[in-house]
Amino acid sequence: MEKKELEKKTRVLLALILGALIILFLRLGFLQLVKADEYRTLARQNHLRLTRLSAPRGEIFDRKGVRIVSNRPVYTISLTNLGLKESAQVVNYLAELLQGEKSFQGKTRAQIKTEIQAKITKFTKNREVEEKFPLGEPIKIARDITPQTIFKIEEQRLKLPGVVVDVEPERKYPYGDLLVPVAGYIGEINEHELAAHKDEGYYLKNLIGKEGLEKFYEPYLRGTPGARQVEVNALGRPVRDLGIKEAVPGNNLFLTIDAHLQRLTQDALAQGIKRALTAGYPKARAGAAVALSVYSGEILAMASYPAYDPNIFVGGIREKDWAEVNEKKALINRALSRYPPGSTFKMVTATAALESKKITGAYALNCTGYYKYKKDWKPHGRVDLRKALQVSCDVFFWTLGVLTGPEKMAYYAREYGLGEKTGVDLPGEEAGRVPNPAQKYEKWQKELVRIKKEIDQIRQENRSSRGKLADLEQKRSKIEWELKWREYDTLDMAIGQGDNYYSPLQLANYLAAMVNEGIVYRPYLVKKIVTPDGRLLRKVDPQEVRKVNASTQTLKIIKEGLHLTTLPPAGTAAGVFAGVPYKAGAKTGTAEVHGHDNHALILAFAPYEKPEIAVAVVIEYGGKGSGMAGPVARQILDGYFDLAKTKLTLAPEETGQSLADQPPAQNRPPELKPRKLTIQREVYQE
Repeated sequence: MEKKELEKKTRVLLALILGALIILFLRLGFLQLVKADEYRTLARQNHLRLTRLSAPRGEIFDRKGVRIVSNRPVYTISLTNLGLKESAQVVNYLAELLQGEKSFQGKTRAQIKTEIQAKITKFTKNREVEEKFPLGEPIKIARDITPQTIFKIEEQRLKLPGVVVDVEPERKYPYGDLLVPVAGYIGEINEHELAAHKDEGYYLKNLIGKEGLEKFYEPYLRGTPGARQVEVNALGRPVRDLGIKEAVPGNNLFLTIDAHLQRLTQDALAQGIKRALTAGYPKARAGAAVALSVYSGEILAMASYPAYDPNIFVGGIREKDWAEVNEKKALINRALSRYPPGSTFKMVTATAALESKKITGAYALNCTGYYKYKKDWKPHGRVDLRKALQVSCDVFFWTLGVLTGPEKMAYYAREYGLGEKTGVDLPGEEAGRVPNPAQKYEKWQKELVRIKKEIDQIRQENRSSRGKLADLEQKRSKIEWELKWREYDTLDMAIGQGDNYYSPLQLANYLAAMVNEGIVYRPYLVKKIVTPDGRLLRKVDPQEVRKVNASTQTLKIIKEGLHLTTLPPAGTAAGVFAGVPYKAGAKTGTAEVHGHDNHALILAFAPYEKPEIAVAVVIEYGGKGSGMAGPVARQILDGYFDLAKTKLTLAPEETGQSLADQPPAQNRPPELKPRKLTIQREVYQE
């Protein structure tokens, strides 16, 4: 009986085993015959990885070969699909290993885990953008990782499947805030930029120039990415290369900027603003300075304050840094922003009066300090044009403005390039504004149409808004008055007030044209573009925009007046230029700003006989041009001539030359060093 029961159980067990084997063979047959192609493809994909190779961006050098913007290799850590399958464990191990790394400085293990998981979640929840990623593109977890941490990751490969270690080029700004915001910065491409560059081979997560030269010359700087196909094992570790297409670096830019003069200009501007603050101008917290080559339009220096360290954008900017940069409006290039010119506009008024034959160089008047209902800053006695420029006599230029009229002044402002974009090779330039009757009418007509529409709407709806209606009627009456050009508009225009607005770059270029016999050049920053292997791709030559429609005699008289401005006892810039070893010319400006302290301005050039350099300085709410902006211009000119006399030769670390090709150390320039700003976190040495 027991034997039969045992045999029965054995038969049942054998039947179960046989059934399981049949099911197994059927399943194997299904997989091998029906699904063979599909799983063959999947198997290949699981063992092959195709990744992009980032192209190093082109580097940026100054006119003498000083490397201002460069690249450096950094370790990066990414996670592939293989790692996503076991992401909880992988993230846990990674968080432990990454503690103390720069990317996660000051964060706990739990915070690092949360941050990594957020990156994974963001990636996996946005499958609709997957087609914008190259095949097999991993999720970037961290960058700029130390070799010690990389060694630990390699040691713990069994716990870290799908973790990829790569070496990528990272942007480096070795001198921190030098040439900011002119150089600009780079960042990850956004959806809007991706749409704008959809046919240019960009993907999400690509880096792109956001501001300044990095943005303007993006097509030249970006380079061509490469690709690498590798076979990996179950741990995600590369086994062998199956093919590689090398990345091609971007092209290099060589600038018109002199790095040493640029540093001096930035420091002088910062000191000038600090001086204005301590002198009782509490809102003097921003400004700009520009230095141009008079006979070419080459920009030798361009400073904007406050500045920032572009290294904070590398690898992604922190919220705290972004808030600070935004609060200070440090991203704005104030050299391209518009300001009222104040008395620096008086040379336009002089040109218009002389060229329209309303006066001659001998014309003079007696300045009592008053012109009708206008009051000058002081009585000046008998003045001709040259002396009027020297002492900045408003009465003289009010008289010229009325004699000449707004149309002639507007015409010559445009002749000098004011009120129009200069064409500089930077994004974000403002055109400014030249006031004239037509422009004023157009401006106020738009406002009048809006007010009338609002009045009609209230009346049609029969709303009981008598108070508001009365206010609107009063506004309409005022605007109808403002539509017409009045004498006070002419008086304001003649001395650079009213609706006059120009950028420091425009003002420097206007001065250059005035003292170089009337040639308006296009200001520019890039002298040449060179390929990675040293071939000249593009050379930029000076470009004449126009010849100012003014006689040599007119320009000569004005230039003489500008020189007198720097001389004692009466010149408004005499104190600024006391004791200089060169002859200069200048025009100070104090631009009124309703409800605020005045802007401080100065335009200056040197040498007087054959000018080489033209400078414009603006300090926002800085008070008087001679007292606050003047010393900044003096420092820039002093620095320019000191550098020119020294005949600087570059150090090997700045040029790539061997030590044998270098002159003795005493003939080399002072070392350029990074300057630390409030918002600066890292300082990188070249």
